Amino acid sequence: MKRRYATLILASAALLATVGAHAQEKMPYNLKTGKPYDGTELRVLLVGTPQFKGLELRAGEFTKLTGIKVTWDETTFKALQEKVSSVGVAADGSYDVVNYLDSWGPPNARWLVDLGPLLKRDGISMDRYPSAFTKSVTYDGKVMGLPLRSHVQIFYYRKDIFDKLNLAAPKTWADVVTAGKAVQKAIPEMGGVACYYGADGNRQNLYVWLDFLRGAGGDVFDAKGNPAWDTPAGIQATKDYIALNTVDKVCAPGSVSSLEQDSRIVFMQGKAAMLPIWSWAYSPLISPESSTLKPEQVGFVEMPSYKGAPPVSLTNSMPYSISKYSKKQEAAWEFLKWLSNPELEKKNGVEKKVNGVNTASTVFNLKASFVDADINAANANVPKAAAMALAANAAPLPMTVDWPEIGDLLSIAINKAATGEGDVEQLMKTAAKDVTRVLRRSRR
Repeated sequence: MKRRYATLILASAALLATVGAHAQEKMPYNLKTGKPYDGTELRVLLVGTPQFKGLELRAGEFTKLTGIKVTWDETTFKALQEKVSSVGVAADGSYDVVNYLDSWGPPNARWLVDLGPLLKRDGISMDRYPSAFTKSVTYDGKVMGLPLRSHVQIFYYRKDIFDKLNLAAPKTWADVVTAGKAVQKAIPEMGGVACYYGADGNRQNLYVWLDFLRGAGGDVFDAKGNPAWDTPAGIQATKDYIALNTVDKVCAPGSVSSLEQDSRIVFMQGKAAMLPIWSWAYSPLISPESSTLKPEQVGFVEMPSYKGAPPVSLTNSMPYSISKYSKKQEAAWEFLKWLSNPELEKKNGVEKKVNGVNTASTVFNLKASFVDADINAANANVPKAAAMALAANAAPLPMTVDWPEIGDLLSIAINKAATGEGDVEQLMKTAAKDVTRVLRRSRR
């Protein structure tokens, strides 16, 4: 009898172990079973956005699954670059995860963890992202982070005004000029386009310029990594970009000093009829909390093409990366796996409030999200429009370690040209010479 009871006890223990193991196998999002990092506290440096606020407010799920607690240290976009750089310079291990603009990645790559081995170990493929987004987090063959705030450009316009004036949505930049002049003639107090030529160190005035440059068949660098914007085609494309303000005069007043956020406000206040900006902007453009516009007043299409060439769109992303200075890198990787999972991305994009807090966002990162019916229904088909742009000639900023310095030189040249301070061709050729010196110095 005792032997029988012992056998039953052992069988029951084995069954419980099997059930427990089976339950552990079902841990979602590739998270490790058994809460191996229970009690760990992570600290994240990030820019403040409604999208990220939605993720933060949902982070209780992550803590429940793993026992890991997360502190989210938000800052402004303007201050983020300096803070990220200071973490690298000081070898500051107090931040386990950092969020940054993709073009800042290469200068900081030395202290960011290569996620390649971790992705391979846990069976996560970067193919789940559009190729432009994958490029934006890859440098020297290494994956520096996961794209968590990814954008492609969209061209917004005042649908109500275009309908009233019998104007078609612009397909080319020539159409933009024609429509801008028509709007300004009919409504003198309204600018045609909310342009942004201001130079503040974040190089935002290069974004639309790149669409012109790449639309002309050019790019920032040639195959050997040397300046390529000073070719005849590149110079003409730059002149046409500057001409929106100086010759065609379809830009809203103040565009020479406006930054991206300024142009968005100009459009939201009804002071301009068109706005080239990121796909994420749709939510604030129609939000009663930030805008005077209603959804039915705002139309959107792909970015206009340049001189009949296929439409070109810049992309960018704001990755989350793990710091090599962190002593909690494995726990940080668990956090990135949860943060980037498809279920969370969908929930964060479809549900527009969390605990009464407005988290409305049209930002998506995964291929599947852009064509998801529920996501498109909840976001006015902005993701579908973004998918079309991504499938065309979409590409990020140059992923080079010298980009911040190079971008600043170009940004200043573009700003001077927009103000009429100098000849466009001479300014861009001077910038090419200055950048060549930068490249020679870094290649020594």
